[in-house]
Amino acid sequence: MPVTMSQAFIDNFLGNSPKWFKIAILSFLIINPIIFYLNPFIAGWLLVIEFIFTLAMALKCYPLQPGGLLAIEAVAIGMTSPSQVFHELEANLEVMLLLIFMVAGIYFMKQLLLFVFTKMITKVRSKIVVSLMFCIASAFLSAFLDALTVIAVIIAVAVGFYSIYHKVASGKSFADDHDHTSDGHHQLCQDELSAFRGFLRNLLMHAGVGTALGGVCTMVGEPQNLIIAAQANWQFVEFAMRMSPVTVPVFFAGITTCFLVEKFKVFGYGQQLPEAVHTILSEFAAHEDAHRTKHDKVKLLIQALIGVWLVVGLAFHLASVGLIGLSVIIMATAFNGITNEHAIGKAFEEALPFTALLAVFFAIVAVIIDQQLFAPVIQWALSYEGNTQLVIFYIANGLLSMVSDNVFVGTVYINEVKAALLSGQITRDQFDLLAVAINTGTNLPSVATPNGQAAFLFLLTSAIAPLIRLSYGRMVWMALPYTIVLSIVGVLTIQLGGLEQMTQYFYDSHMILHHSVKDAAGAVSGH
Repeated sequence: MPVTMSQAFIDNFLGNSPKWFKIAILSFLIINPIIFYLNPFIAGWLLVIEFIFTLAMALKCYPLQPGGLLAIEAVAIGMTSPSQVFHELEANLEVMLLLIFMVAGIYFMKQLLLFVFTKMITKVRSKIVVSLMFCIASAFLSAFLDALTVIAVIIAVAVGFYSIYHKVASGKSFADDHDHTSDGHHQLCQDELSAFRGFLRNLLMHAGVGTALGGVCTMVGEPQNLIIAAQANWQFVEFAMRMSPVTVPVFFAGITTCFLVEKFKVFGYGQQLPEAVHTILSEFAAHEDAHRTKHDKVKLLIQALIGVWLVVGLAFHLASVGLIGLSVIIMATAFNGITNEHAIGKAFEEALPFTALLAVFFAIVAVIIDQQLFAPVIQWALSYEGNTQLVIFYIANGLLSMVSDNVFVGTVYINEVKAALLSGQITRDQFDLLAVAINTGTNLPSVATPNGQAAFLFLLTSAIAPLIRLSYGRMVWMALPYTIVLSIVGVLTIQLGGLEQMTQYFYDSHMILHHSVKDAAGAVSGH
């Protein structure tokens, strides 16, 4: 039968997404103006729910298109204005620059990061130690880099190892890409392949959780951290100090959980690397080392030096995060000979889709502000006092981040709390504590599902996921022990009442150190 125009339209609309999803989005676009005409407040909440729905269905369709259509319609029918959307983008320019330049900058440091993680797998034989190293390394890197970039590097490592094993086990040589056979000692074995898949699943999940453990600690770990830091006017060191009463206990709890699930082989963990696979990977690493030229070694050295600059520049806030990322791009390409425009352009491919999606987030935030959607919820939460108020904010952010996106949730809540501060409803001290509760609430419980964390969603939608049989359900199951432990430890550190005292203690310690260094510098300059 010939295809009608309406059928062609439905086929083209949102591409390969399920037909029911396409119909749902079209239905939203039809009913939203009607509801807005009848009751703007209800229409605003309906839009927020619809947008969260597009985030939850990210595996069926990237949220930029359906969410973007909803945002465009919201502006068109008057739920917000283009000027308000631009104001939100302008206020969060540093976040946009972080995603554009920092992620692209780390792209040019992948050789160094690949080298480090390769050595971890091939040199250390204890599965528990390797798991802890992956988790801790991911946490450390995510504290100074973007979590999405860190998980992208680790995925690249996993894909590389899987392809090397599969090639050699299928009778080919890793020395080149020609179709001649190796010595024939390795044969493709299903049990061996299944165990190797399990091993890679374990490491990728530990690394994913590691990005959450480290990402919550600093203002550059996650996009919403930078938004919260900007609203609170915190710099890099102060942000880390303010968060430390929660993030330090949570970090050790997370590392302990990593050890326990591997030790007792529960929740799908404890898969060992088969000896035959280790032999293949070790031979490959030795081959790479033997064929590494002086040019390659200089590139690794340059990237290591740039990594030092990155850490120092962020720690002392020598420039805005986005500008530091731009400096990384310039230095890494200049000193490593990457001068072709198209080669540089590839670095921006990973970040720009998410940057565009973040712009849509801010359009929805503009609707929330103009329609005052969260005002009743915030007022209810603010009616409580002390630690109870902090716990409510932590739990509310955590639950919403599990089903939505933590950047979206964190942005909405910090804007509403900032408005409460400016209106005199809360003090500056209480605002600082609420900012800690919002940041930790969006970062920790959100490991429960791939929807909550961009790094987890990126892992689930990557090329490695089907190869190692990592499904949505399996990821939720493997994340469950971490979800329980991190959420409980996070809420306990807030509920027990030590947050305010510990935050003040760390902050006072930082100020004492700052003044000591300043006095010492003054004494030296005086001589």
